[in-house]
Amino acid sequence: MTKHRIALALAVVLLASLAFAEDVNPVLRPPKGTRVAIVVFEDLECPDCRRAHPLVEEAAKTYKIPIVIHDFPLPFHKWSFQAAVIARYLEARSKQLSNDYRDYIFLHQPEITADNLRAFSERFAADHKVDLPFVVDPQGKLAAAVTADRDLGKEIHIEHTPTLYVVSSRTQGKPFVEVVDRTQLFQLIDAMQRE
Repeated sequence: MTKHRIALALAVVLLASLAFAEDVNPVLRPPKGTRVAIVVFEDLECPDCRRAHPLVEEAAKTYKIPIVIHDFPLPFHKWSFQAAVIARYLEARSKQLSNDYRDYIFLHQPEITADNLRAFSERFAADHKVDLPFVVDPQGKLAAAVTADRDLGKEIHIEHTPTLYVVSSRTQGKPFVEVVDRTQLFQLIDAMQRE
């Protein structure tokens, strides 16, 4: 092969990888300024999300990488959408407060029903010295944000919760991988960080 053909072939490969990187849905990218992150689509009423939650938290702490949470309330869960709206309300006060609320909801998930979610949420708010208004989302903006997350999940073909991804900022190869087997989460993060 001549030098010209080699250069042309390399240019085609480079352009193809750049085009692929641009085609990746931004949801499957880490936050700006980070190389690797965990993206999770979760439903606060989902028992499997509850089981996965501590592992995801442990991985994020171990590797010092962010977790990007997207709400994906399943239609057959009676209170998950409202819990996600309350988490969004608390996030407007502080990201940590919202994360603590999610931890609290997962901890008490077996006890929570559609009828007592408000009481659990009020108890959390009181313990954290935060006012929880009678109407949490009067304009419907928080509900719209939860719906937008769910629509985003549908756009990338989320079918179950939790759906976990390890994502990277790299521009060549595949910049994300779905975590199908959670026992492999740490190995997948290791591999993504090496590349």
